[in-house]
Amino acid sequence: MIFFTLMVCFTISILITPIIKKLALIIGATDKPSHRKVHQATMPRLGGLAIFISFIIGILLFQPINPASTAILIGCTIIVITGICDDLFELPAKYKLIGQLAAAAVVVFLGDLQVVFINLPLGGHLEFGLLSIPFTILWIVGITNAINLIDGLDGLAAGVSSIALVTISGMALIQGNLYVVAVGSIVLVSTLGFLYHNFHPASIFMGDTGALFLGFVISVLSLLGYKNVTFISFIIPVIILGVPISDTIFAILRRLINNQPLGAPDKFHLHHCMLRLGYSHRQTVLIIYAMAAFFGLVAVIYSQAKIGGAIFLIIVLIILMELIAEKVGLMGKDFHPLLKFLRMLRFTTAKDR
Repeated sequence: MIFFTLMVCFTISILITPIIKKLALIIGATDKPSHRKVHQATMPRLGGLAIFISFIIGILLFQPINPASTAILIGCTIIVITGICDDLFELPAKYKLIGQLAAAAVVVFLGDLQVVFINLPLGGHLEFGLLSIPFTILWIVGITNAINLIDGLDGLAAGVSSIALVTISGMALIQGNLYVVAVGSIVLVSTLGFLYHNFHPASIFMGDTGALFLGFVISVLSLLGYKNVTFISFIIPVIILGVPISDTIFAILRRLINNQPLGAPDKFHLHHCMLRLGYSHRQTVLIIYAMAAFFGLVAVIYSQAKIGGAIFLIIVLIILMELIAEKVGLMGKDFHPLLKFLRMLRFTTAKDR
């Protein structure tokens, strides 16, 4: 039944995306060129609606069961309505945040999905107590926005989300969490069907309808996988979502260093920096796909590693992320503390010889 459902979802997503494209053009849900945009022509941007419709059909067909399933569907609906409104009217940031908080609150309170504690690398665990609710909401809203931030090139958010979904679903299968496997697979094939029309050169964008929906679903599925298999560290979903999370963290740090508002737009996200380095649109997307796949592989290795190996892996990953960020200019053109330190170290070593 699951394979039939996945084939139906994939097919529906491919077939209805052109219909959504025509609808977006008729109702004015379009993305116009600007100095911050890479595209040069007006594009329909309601494509995420095709992903959501395919997802709902898949859920109705397969009917995966979980105590939080009703709350998750309500939360998905709220987040998609928020995205549609933004694609149509370009909502102020505060209204988008209200929609995200509402969707997260439904999952947390109605679905009783909360991160009560996280395991620590050296053993034991950290209890959140009263902070469990705000922490869970912060995670959902944070990941939702992280996926939204990387939606800047044709096929980028859809591809990175698909890779994250493959990793989350694969690890859930190993752990026996069939609900996460089913929902993750349904969202995955629905996204891949849309990606057929969205990969460069795209004929339609997913818009906030798609980016917010994918971010929301991925954040919730990663929590479900973590909640049901409590011996796995919460670091694993962080690693899986390494590309959008790191891009968001560096964006926050960049704004703090430059004394800019946290919501201020700029052109120093990962994909912008890659384009400035001379990579083509398609090359940039494929390189970031490879980065996302690398993070997924590291997450799998980390889940099987012993404590010492896990800590070493995290340290190497953090250093590697910082080096890449400085090399491509994620922190700005002149902020290269680690690279400067390495050059100084190399100079000192060469001088001592």
